[in-house]
Amino acid sequence: MADLVELTKPRITLMVVVTAGIGLLLASGGQVPMELVLHTLIGTGLVAAGSAALNHVLERDIDALMRRTADRPLPAGRMSPDLALTIGVGLAVVGLVELALGVNLTTALLGAAALAGYVFVYTPLKKISPLATVVGAVPGAIPPMMGWAAVTESLEPGAWVLFAILFLWQLPHFLAIAWMCREDYARAGLPMLPVIQPDGRSTARQMVLYGAALLPVSLLPSMLGLTGSTYFLGAMGLGLFFLAVCIAFAVSLSALAARRVLLTSVLYLPAVLVVMVLDRVA
Repeated sequence: MADLVELTKPRITLMVVVTAGIGLLLASGGQVPMELVLHTLIGTGLVAAGSAALNHVLERDIDALMRRTADRPLPAGRMSPDLALTIGVGLAVVGLVELALGVNLTTALLGAAALAGYVFVYTPLKKISPLATVVGAVPGAIPPMMGWAAVTESLEPGAWVLFAILFLWQLPHFLAIAWMCREDYARAGLPMLPVIQPDGRSTARQMVLYGAALLPVSLLPSMLGLTGSTYFLGAMGLGLFFLAVCIAFAVSLSALAARRVLLTSVLYLPAVLVVMVLDRVA
């Protein structure tokens, strides 16, 4: 059972479900039928879990070469690739059907786009180019759009703002992980930015640039009238702190500074989303 749970990458799947729920709440102002909420979150979670399982299948050889992933079910030999493939396809198909029949076609198509982008574009691109990090941030930013579309059946400006916030947030987050695990990535032959530019200057520069871009983008919900001054001030404070931590990494290029970026990113996203929802539905 533990291996089955690990196959679905539960922490990432949970984040996907939560961000989809945030999009749904923001689009509806908190007034939404519980049936629609359940169909949206269950369908989104199943698609995310299926995507994760398929990622495990495609990356099992790479995972076997890295210390941080060598004990996953497939590289450790505790589960067969065929079983994992069956589970992944089954979860993804059921999730897409759930979204199409229980929510609407727009949400299902967004789920299919996220699935395809993660499994068939991002995953193979990791072996070829450091741009995989940027490409992988696209499917990771689609879930709040799915929640928004579940209510409106369209992609209004608010949905695109949520996409932009999630997209930009992911990049410093994953660059910090890449820097901390660069030896593991190098061992697996993955051309992550810290691997091909080992001095760290390019990694630091991109981290700061994305952190700087995130700050004004995170203020757009208030500028568009989706949220008020409470969110504006909260997002500004959180964004400035996140940017400061990114700059601190650029100055020191240390593993400790990278860990602080990672920790700050993990705290930043739920904090800014909670403030956004509270301001919107209060």
